[in-house]
Amino acid sequence: MRTWWLICAGFLFSVSVLALTEIENRQIDRVTQTYGQRAGLRVSAWRHLLADAVQLQEQEKLEKVNRFFNQLYFVDDIELWGQKDYWATPLEFLGSNAGDCEDFSIAKYFSLRELGIADSKLRLVYVKAIEINQFHMVVAYYPTPTAEPLLLDNLDGEIKKASKRKDLLPIYSFNGSRLWLMKGRGQSKVAGKSSRLSLWNDLRQRSSTDRLNKPIKDYDG
Repeated sequence: MRTWWLICAGFLFSVSVLALTEIENRQIDRVTQTYGQRAGLRVSAWRHLLADAVQLQEQEKLEKVNRFFNQLYFVDDIELWGQKDYWATPLEFLGSNAGDCEDFSIAKYFSLRELGIADSKLRLVYVKAIEINQFHMVVAYYPTPTAEPLLLDNLDGEIKKASKRKDLLPIYSFNGSRLWLMKGRGQSKVAGKSSRLSLWNDLRQRSSTDRLNKPIKDYDG
């Protein structure tokens, strides 16, 4: 994996020059103070990517966001946070330079929502990754309500239709408002509000306040 500060420097040089908002610059400053200068560069690169991509078609937004976050390190929660299961905010994920599958998916979901993609088109999908025999999370994008979804994943960097991912067995999915239980491939049943998920509630509360926690291990390479 390439050194992140080189990636960020190259990205910032290549995008159009767009001024960030006061809130965005404050986020960069807080991340820099908490995690260090290279972490601030990663957040700056993220903010510029979103500013530059807002006018693109939705497929292009998917590609840019998926590619950007898939450059970070994969690290289990117990090693990074000292907890069995911790859902990091995008700022914590970028600040740490590492995370597990939930963190990759959450950062992509929040980024796509900020780029104007409707919540009704997106779901965070909890699956069983058959080949590695582990539970896993991906982002599903539905171009239309009845369309086959496209999956954004950190295990396979290529965005593919769900039918092409025979290695994934869906269990449940959710977005900002609803929770679905998967009855089979391509079938789901509404099971209530996503607020039933305690980890999701905690994540959203931390995101709204920009509260930052520090990992127990440093991956800021």
